Amino acid sequence: MRNLILVGPMGAGKSTIGRLLAKELKLQFRDSDKEIEQRTGADIPWIFDVEGEQGFREREQAAIADLCHMDGVVIATGGGVVLREQNRQALRKGGRVIYLHASVEQQIDRTARDKNRPLLRNPNPGQVLKGLMEIRDPLYREIADIVIKTDERPPRMVVQEIMDRLEILVPR
Repeated sequence: MRNLILVGPMGAGKSTIGRLLAKELKLQFRDSDKEIEQRTGADIPWIFDVEGEQGFREREQAAIADLCHMDGVVIATGGGVVLREQNRQALRKGGRVIYLHASVEQQIDRTARDKNRPLLRNPNPGQVLKGLMEIRDPLYREIADIVIKTDERPPRMVVQEIMDRLEILVPR
């Protein structure tokens, strides 16, 4: 089986939906941000503070390359993974790409209290999210096999739609 790879903005539910999807399909779940944290022994905000976004993106690219070489894994990616062409190529080759689309309003609701989002350490996080979406949405769509809207939807409903749209039979 190929991998199922979840892309989309922060707050779209990639980690939550990824865990549920992996459990439903009896597959391993991997989160690229957690992978980076385990490899470095530091959290994402610390990496951003010390190495800057460029340093983080280098680490992310290495993690994505490794994860995409696995087989039969559900992978949740970071929101900015699509910024690098090398990552987009790896994701396309690595499995079926599912774009979990969330409106900027939904992203604000879901990330408002999260202190682990370095790009939102800003007086106007809504403006930041809007700007990120303008850049990233076309890139998510470019590599997506399917696009699923997550606004106002329970994670289990999104998981069911993914399985229906990919015509996945659940192992018993």
